[in-house]
Order: sequence, then C-alpha cells, then structure tokens
Amino acid sequence: MIKLIKKELVIYTALLTVLIVAMHPDLLSEPTIRLGLMQEHKNYIHPLLYTFFIYLVLFFVRFMINSVVGFFKKSKK
Repeated sequence: MIKLIKKELVIYTALLTVLIVAMHPDLLSEPTIRLGLMQEHKNYIHPLLYTFFIYLVLFFVRFMINSVVGFFKKSKK
C-alpha cells in the first residue's frame, strides 16, 4: 500500500511540475516576480486544485485502460 501511495505521489508531483512550467514559464527565469504576484493575488492553492482535477481525469483513464487490459488477460486464460 505504501508503494502505491508513493507511486501516486510521484505521478502527482510530476504532473504538478509539468503544469506549473507549462502555465508559467517565467517561473524558471524570474521566480521572485512570480512568487510576488502569487502573494499579491493570494492564489496559492490554484495550482494544486488544477493539478488535482487533471490527476483525477488521468486516474480514471488509467483505471479504465487497466480494467480493459485485465479483462482481456482474464479471457485469454
């Protein structure tokens, strides 16, 4: 169970990192300006929420693919 939680946390963290860099490429060149804007607008939680919603979609797609693959593996035996 711990292994599964670690795997999902790695997936979530990687997704969060990719989305942050894709949505705010200036974070790599001027991180202090971006952090200052976040403090000014008080929107600390929105990256986590966006990532969570996209993670849920990806989790559902992964679940459906694994279910279909598992169904066909069982029917072959």
